[in-house]
Amino acid sequence: MTVEDRTLRALGLDVVPRENPLSYPGAWPRESGLLDGDRLLPLDRWSFADRAPVVSIGSNACPGQLRHKMAESGIVSPVPMVRARMTGVGIGVSAHVSRPGYVSNAPVATPGRVSELFVLWLDARQLTVIDASEGVPLPHGNFRRAWLPAPGVRIELPDGSTLPGAYAYVNRRGVLHDGTGTPRTHPGQRPLLTNLLATLPRLRDLFGTTPEEFTARARADRELCEKGSRLFAEEGLVTTGGLEQYVTSSGAGGEGQGAASGPPRTWRS
Repeated sequence: MTVEDRTLRALGLDVVPRENPLSYPGAWPRESGLLDGDRLLPLDRWSFADRAPVVSIGSNACPGQLRHKMAESGIVSPVPMVRARMTGVGIGVSAHVSRPGYVSNAPVATPGRVSELFVLWLDARQLTVIDASEGVPLPHGNFRRAWLPAPGVRIELPDGSTLPGAYAYVNRRGVLHDGTGTPRTHPGQRPLLTNLLATLPRLRDLFGTTPEEFTARARADRELCEKGSRLFAEEGLVTTGGLEQYVTSSGAGGEGQGAASGPPRTWRS
């Protein structure tokens, strides 16, 4: 494949869920790559000692969304994206309505189960941008960055090597459950919203009867999104995701469960 063929548009990876909420979480690559501007290039290694490993659960694994977030802050430096096998962490549904107009993914504990997820290797400026996009610096932001250490989680890279841990963004509000108390899985934005609107009359009163109405009303309406988030809790739909134990008081990483399992010293928050 030529360099020109590696553009996000040519690869079908240029979707931006912030601009098209029903596309959330966006298109994920089929393999690892280096996001360099508008291209996804091949990688020649799987780990980067001078960067922070961040597990992506939602749209941060969508190159179009990731490029969009970085461009808003004037950052053009490349981002390595490594597809990894992660045991112990899966994808649940955040217990909040996001201002871009979707209900996002959130990490949940899945002991013994393997998920295919992306590890982003971020430099200091890139990490600051992603922290801000997840609300980490805000006292009531939706997510907190937590260090998930081995052996509680296992992260296997394409060459079979494993990481001592990685960061992930844990939802401060919890996650939605499936009716039994077990965190529900995220089926994709349109089927999720269709189900929620069909079963929650109060949600229809706020956001309309279709996914299209939901996203149109929610986008950029902070007060309405907050009402929707509170409604999830009031309807008894919220449970913990099982990863809260790793969140520190600062909500921006931390030492993990002991110095031996904490993040690399360069990245301790």
